[in-house]
Amino acid sequence: MGSAAIVDAGHRRIPNAISMGTAAAGFVLAATGISGISLASSLAGFCIGFLLMLPGHVLGATGAGDVKLFAGAGALLGIARILPAFLFVAIAGGVLALGVAWWRGRLGRTMKLTARLCGRPGGAKADIEAVTEHNRFPYGPAIAVGCVLAALM
Repeated sequence: MGSAAIVDAGHRRIPNAISMGTAAAGFVLAATGISGISLASSLAGFCIGFLLMLPGHVLGATGAGDVKLFAGAGALLGIARILPAFLFVAIAGGVLALGVAWWRGRLGRTMKLTARLCGRPGGAKADIEAVTEHNRFPYGPAIAVGCVLAALM
């Protein structure tokens, strides 16, 4: 998770090798019994992690790399910890988004667009994704923080 956060922060991209390597490690650790979760739990965590992050990608709030990374994290965390991880990721992402918006002097505009996204997702997606909005930021660090917190529970 730390590698993904660092690479995403530096390059605004999470390589498939990191996401799929994370998933593979989760499956291997589960299959060998080292992680303390079953292979079925690891597979379920992978699938649920993917499904939880997918709507954010469809709405334009996260990238495909974020979806794949969280799915990989689900393979490591298993079914019991993937939902708490998602909640922690959402909180960490919200805090990060507010911090980035404040740093860039765009907090008011960001809050307005977020309200539009909640009320009318179709119309807001184009505004959010517009290059001129300058509102993109790496979400890998939020995923890392949320998953580490869930693992420590």
